[in-house]
Amino acid sequence: MNYPNTLLATFLVRDNRFIARCLVDDQEVIVHVKNTGRGKELLHKGALVTLQYWDNPKRKTNYDLISVKKQDQWINIDSQVPNRLGYEGLLDGTIQLPNIKGRISLLRREVVYGTSKFDLYFETDEQEKGFLEIKGMTLENKQVGAFPDAPTIRGLKHVNELIHAKEAAYYAAVLFMIQFEAVQIATIHRQMQPDLAAKIAEAQSKGVEVFAYNCQVNQGMITVKEPIPFDLNVVFDDPNL
Repeated sequence: MNYPNTLLATFLVRDNRFIARCLVDDQEVIVHVKNTGRGKELLHKGALVTLQYWDNPKRKTNYDLISVKKQDQWINIDSQVPNRLGYEGLLDGTIQLPNIKGRISLLRREVVYGTSKFDLYFETDEQEKGFLEIKGMTLENKQVGAFPDAPTIRGLKHVNELIHAKEAAYYAAVLFMIQFEAVQIATIHRQMQPDLAAKIAEAQSKGVEVFAYNCQVNQGMITVKEPIPFDLNVVFDDPNL
């Protein structure tokens, strides 16, 4: 996926979850942050960031903040892109669902099941039906990726609903889309949300698939790269805690 109309900027400060200020050619501009997570390890004063420019008078800002450079790698923080990458990756075969029966013959986005709306619903040519929930992962330390960077009630609810779907004979899975490249393993940030780690463990014990893919990222591009091992037993060392 390529982002048109991108430019480099220097991050200054985050006013709230949605708005930040950056420097573009020594001029301060207001930008929309496309991720409501905390992002403390990324969004610090002086960080090099990528903005996408929009010439649209109906917008409150002319810029979206889409990626941040951490040391020598770019990390995409666009919370909307993981769903798109997951959908397109399943269609073109870049992403493979673990232990799926047959080939996908139907793929739909945002399908309601129970009290949740899952990112993807699919059917295969061997009569398997299932749900996939996709979570973006932007938190990294020492090439360990972790989710979440802030407690997520919605994420906990989705995992619980996936367990119910699996018990009702559906295929059920969580895909962590790692929005950076340099990562060796993915896990749950147990210290940030221990109840989510416990729920993921319960889900895995009941047959819900949990897997991860990383991405190649640069200033204005992100593409799915390859599967990355997911291990719930790995302890994530968060330098911000």
